[in-house]
Amino acid sequence: MRVCFVSNVVYPYVTGGAEKRIHEIATRLSQKGHDVTIYGRHFWDGPKETTHEGVTLRAVAPETDLYTDNRRSITEAIDFATRLAYPLSKQLRRNDHDLVVASVFPYFPVLASKLASLGTDVPIVTTWHEVWRDYWDDYLGTLEPFGKAIEHLTVRVPQHPIAVSGITADRLAAIGPDRDAIEVVPNGIDVDQIRNAPLPDEDDSFDVLFAGRLIADKNVSLLLDAFDRVATDSDATLGIIGEGPELDRLQTQAENLDHPDRVSFLGFLDDYEDVLGHMRAADVFASPSTREGFGITYAEAMAADCTVIGAQHPESAASEVIGDAGFLAHPTVESVTEQLERSLAGETPPTDSLGRAKQFDWDTVAEQAETTYERAIDGSW
Repeated sequence: MRVCFVSNVVYPYVTGGAEKRIHEIATRLSQKGHDVTIYGRHFWDGPKETTHEGVTLRAVAPETDLYTDNRRSITEAIDFATRLAYPLSKQLRRNDHDLVVASVFPYFPVLASKLASLGTDVPIVTTWHEVWRDYWDDYLGTLEPFGKAIEHLTVRVPQHPIAVSGITADRLAAIGPDRDAIEVVPNGIDVDQIRNAPLPDEDDSFDVLFAGRLIADKNVSLLLDAFDRVATDSDATLGIIGEGPELDRLQTQAENLDHPDRVSFLGFLDDYEDVLGHMRAADVFASPSTREGFGITYAEAMAADCTVIGAQHPESAASEVIGDAGFLAHPTVESVTEQLERSLAGETPPTDSLGRAKQFDWDTVAEQAETTYERAIDGSW
């Protein structure tokens, strides 16, 4: 099988969930003898075409800034898609690839990939990490009709859609293909890496941990208020890993809590294993996020033997990832406080968290992806 992935950013030169997924699947496919190429921006040193861990990296656009005012740049996505179309079309017409796998979001590279495949029999597989729909109102404000229009246009491009969770598949089906046409292949984790991540010094560990981008939907503000109530009757500490547009406001909120000395903001940790080490050291991982297309931190924390607390919400896949190997609270201060108290007191979930986490190991996920890609190629999808 000759597979090419389309992603403007390439792991490990740019780190993020979507690009890490491509890396983990691509390297495992390569190890099994498949020919794998990633088309992206030239974020690595050296020639435009190189090999990394058995995977060919092919730069079709130069390195550039990805964000404008804390949002993914629309002009960057359009520029990458424009630069992608011709070289990808050329390779497809030479019959160099059996399959194109395009990551969503952004959307424009999907449109460029489909354009490049015209006149060939090469199927386009799309990987949907989220479906935004009304979230465009918050993200783009007055420009939200543009975002919604591009999302709807992308959904209607002939494709073989993969969603990272059932809830994402349901949201995609609501605006596009039949639900039966959407395959679910989850995001993954490296269980062994998590289990062996070095622990932080005891003085630098926390009883309760949050890790993620500091945006409103993550509800870290709610977590701070809930933790402050718990801290009244305990000596628990809270560590918050991450950066984002909510950082300044959250730090100000923390300073005005009754127990500000119990809360530490660690910022963005460059070394992924440092994040994993903090998870291993914590007793509880709490993320009452109400918008999760998957929720990789829940799986990571379960593998690290944390008691995991997520939020029960129709826009979050937390319940899908956690199952009964963790706890779900309502996204209210009262509900999260109650669950924090019970978890810190030693309450454990009905199902073993490590066993649940192993379902999301990258080896398992890559096998699912391989089977799905082969079905797209042979026409059985």
